[in-house]
Parts: sequence; C-alpha cells; structure tokens
Amino acid sequence: MQLECFYHGTRNNWAYAYDADTVHLRVRTKRGDVETIVAVTGDKYDWHRFYAEYPMEVFASDALFDYWQTEVRPAFKRFSYGFRLQAGTETLWMTETGVYGEMPHPPGGYYDLPYIHEADLFTVPEWAKAAIFYQIMPDRFANGDSSNDPEDTAPWGEAPDLYRSYGGDLQGVMDHLDYLLDLGVTAIYFTPVFTAPSSHKYDTVDYMQVDPHFGTNDQLKQLVKLCHEKGLRVILDAVFNHCSEQFPHFLDVQKRGDKSPYADWFHVREYPLEVRDGIPTYDTFGFYGHMPKFNTAHPEVKQYLLGVAEYWVREIGIDGWRLDVANEIDHSFWREFREIVKRANPEAYLVGEVWSDSIMWLLGDQFDSVMNYPFANKVLEFFSPGSMDGQTFSASMGHLLMRYPKQTSEVIFNMLGSHDTPRVLTRVGEDKRRLKLCVVFLLTYIGTPCIFYGDEVGLKGGDDPECRPCMEWDPDRRDNELFDFYTMLIHLRTEHPALRRGYFRFLKADPDDRRILYERIDEERHFTIWMNNTEEETVLEHPMDTSDWRDALTGEDVRPEGGTMRLQLEPLGYRILTRELKTG
Repeated sequence: MQLECFYHGTRNNWAYAYDADTVHLRVRTKRGDVETIVAVTGDKYDWHRFYAEYPMEVFASDALFDYWQTEVRPAFKRFSYGFRLQAGTETLWMTETGVYGEMPHPPGGYYDLPYIHEADLFTVPEWAKAAIFYQIMPDRFANGDSSNDPEDTAPWGEAPDLYRSYGGDLQGVMDHLDYLLDLGVTAIYFTPVFTAPSSHKYDTVDYMQVDPHFGTNDQLKQLVKLCHEKGLRVILDAVFNHCSEQFPHFLDVQKRGDKSPYADWFHVREYPLEVRDGIPTYDTFGFYGHMPKFNTAHPEVKQYLLGVAEYWVREIGIDGWRLDVANEIDHSFWREFREIVKRANPEAYLVGEVWSDSIMWLLGDQFDSVMNYPFANKVLEFFSPGSMDGQTFSASMGHLLMRYPKQTSEVIFNMLGSHDTPRVLTRVGEDKRRLKLCVVFLLTYIGTPCIFYGDEVGLKGGDDPECRPCMEWDPDRRDNELFDFYTMLIHLRTEHPALRRGYFRFLKADPDDRRILYERIDEERHFTIWMNNTEEETVLEHPMDTSDWRDALTGEDVRPEGGTMRLQLEPLGYRILTRELKTG
C-alpha cells in the first residue's frame, strides 16, 4: 500500500459531527490501492469495554485518490480511534502518531474526538435540503407597474444593454407567482433590490430602501408574505463588500477628504479620491471606481451592515441571504453576521458567492452554503461536445463531494448558470438534448438546485450583458416543450426524497467512454440514471439482480435479462429507472 497517500485529519471535512449523536470519519488513500478500511474505536477512559469497529466505504474518488467514510455513534459522545487498512495479505494501522505494521496499544497516540458539543454543531436549514431555487433579476423578469419605470426604459425584449433598464419590478414578480408554482420551484433568489443607479443594483446607494423603480419596502413585505402563503421561500442579495460612489458616506469622504467622519469606512490609499490610469486611489470591487470597498472591520461599518442584514430578516421576513463577493470580506465580519441573522431567524439560509474551494467559510461559523460554480463548470464541460470521458467526470464530482462536510453538500447551491455566466443553452452549443442532460444531472444530484430565470423556456446569451435578457412571456415565442421538461424533472425531485437526500454513487464511469450510470438510494426508493453523452445510439448495460424496475417518467416496467439490465439509449439520451424498496 502507498503509505504516502494515506491521510486523515481531526477537523474540517475529515472528522466532524453530523448531528448530536453522529460523527463522520474520512480517510484518503491512493485510488484503487486499498481493499478495506475499518475504523477501530473505543472510549479513552475504558477502551476495551466500549470497543467497536466501523467498516468504511469509498464514498468518492478523484483522479488520484479514494475517499473513505463511515459514521460513528459513540455511547458517550466521545471516542478515540484509529484505522486498520488492508490490501491482499498486508495489514496496516494508522493513528495520529503514524502508520504501523501491528496494532498500537490503545488509546495512547490514537486520534481523539473529545466530545460532541451541540453548541458547536454545524446545522443547516432543513428546508434548504428540499428546496429548488429560481433566480430572478427583477429588472428583467416582468414589468407589472409601468408607472415606476425609469425615464430611459428600453422596450421589453430588446437586446440586453449594460446601461439600460427594462422596467421589471416587484409587481411583475407578484403577477407571475403562479407561473413559478406551475414550474414547481419552491424558493426565489432575488439579485439586489435596494436603491442603486444601475439596473443590476450591485452598486447600492441606500441599503434600507427598495429601489423606487422596483417598488417599495411595503411592497416587498407583501411579496414575501404572498410567497410564504404559496409555499415559496425568499432570499435577497447582500452586497456588503462595496457600495455605490453615490453612497452618502462615500460622497462625504470625496468632499471632505480625511476630515470626513466616514474616512475610515473605506480603504483609502491616497487623497484626493480619484481614478488614475484606470486605478482608483481607494480600494474597490475590481478596479471599478464607482464601487468603493467597505472597511468591514471598522466598528461603525460593521454595526451599519449587520443592522441592514437583521432588518430585512426580522422586519420583512426574508428567509436568508446570498452574499456577494463574500470571499473579499473578512471572516470576523461573517462570523458576527451569522450570529445576528440566525438569532433573527434560526432557519435563515446563508449562501456565499465564492467561486473556488470554500471550506474556510463552511465550518459552521459563517455560511451554510456557497454558489457551486465548480459544479456548473464540470457538468457543462462534460455534457458539451468535447473529450472529457466518464471517469474524468466522475473524478471531478468525487473531488467536489470530498471538499465539504455532508451537511454542506446537502445544501450546496448548485446551478448551471447565473447572471455572471453565459446561458446554459448557449454554453452547450444551443443543443437542447445536451441542455436536458445537464438538467437531469442537476435535478438528480446532491445539493440545492437553482434555475436561472428563463433557462426553462430556452433563453440564450453569452457573457454579461447577453446572459441577462428580458424574460419571454409570449407563449408563441418561448420553448413550451422545454418548460414541460423542466416541470417534469422538478416534480420528480420534489416527489422523491431519495433524489434529494439519498446516497449517491457512480455505477459506470469509464475511461474513453462518455456514457455514465449513477444511483440515488434511500431506505424507501432506488433510482438509477442512465446517460448516453454521445452522438450515437447505444445500448448501456449493468448487472441488476431484481426485476421490479420501472421508468420513473413513463411508468413503463423495465426488466433485466439474465441478471443484466440493457437499455437502448438515443443519441444524447437518458433514462431514469426506479424501484420501491421493500421494508419491514
């Protein structure tokens, strides 16, 4: 066995409490190198009396490693432990002090989990585990009140422009809530709605007021109440990294320089505040001079922004926040932010915008989730024309699954596109079959899926601003068949907990083969998802030892022959099979 590949840590995503009674342990080994691993455990105060063994299973693999996991339920919320690893006739023991050919005398030198404190548990909102989000840019979704349109409002449906508004507002959303219910989504994520000069509102001027071109605070409160009555959750976008150059406190610093009482609210390197050769003399989002960066470590700034976060949760009743440019704000701020928001609503859902590995924010003291752009990138790469094979794709998914504790993976914010990326249909070469494969994977995978407005009716577009067109409401101009497809898959996920919380595993993902097969399974139901990611018709087969399978979408019985299921799949086609598990 390759000892140099062995790894276990006693924190983060390697050893953590999943709930008040359960600890998850993980071990890394070289891919394909180790045959079995057993976690050997005991109470450090009476090892032999409370000795127990827990077999581990490979729950994920990437290109280099296998990742093993088991659940331990200690009798007294504490335990010491090591690992017994076997391959062929070779047996090794791994403890905190090293790797040995014989079992070291316990518990000295073993790993130790001192106690499961409920106060330290990383808990995420239960509702988010079952949610299906729909992202709305208010200016581009629907115009329900033309009386609040900006003077330069562009005609609805005109090609998207960086600098123009299109008249969408909160009333437009209220007018179309039944559309969202027909689609089957259960939660809405709104991009910023607060007063700002731009149409996208990521340059906030007043954090305590809904932009008058969108509506009023009372109208937003009414919208949230109406959503709740219809079973829809609502989260808003918090832009706390930066504000608009028209933000009153920044204007005061521009006017009075270092004499302003708000000078320390921002990161000023040099006065006067200006942009020289494209670089502002103060820190900003990117190098955009009209978006000055807050000094979130300053007590007054922190008090102001945390007050904003609490107000909209407590007074307006929103169900959480999406946090813009979250990785450029200090961790201390986010820790206080979580405390304030969770005190106002313990079930608030907090999603950070971080585009890379986010474990530093997902340890239970900051966010519940992050926008899973790495997921989107790998899914779109695999289902687009290209050379990525099934093994590489499964390794990519395994690498992502290993990044976070299970409770985070259950609510990780999975999407295929957003206001910051090209439209999914555009990214797959406008091939609707490839889009459908992406959506099937999204809605049968672990995590909390999100659909960007209009993807379900075939909206297209490249990078910003093209990805932000007006929603298409004309039934003769939108793709109604695609809408029905989204609805069908959403309802399938909503109906079956196994597709939301069930165990996930690839059953077939081979090198030089773009066909894949994977499963989701819980105590009541088993799903297998068969995908032909090639341009040729194919027969995909896999051993199946039961004959009670049916097509999850048509209800048709599907039986294996001689212990092997063989499915004929169209080019870029898929099948979803299911069976009910007998219990009792």
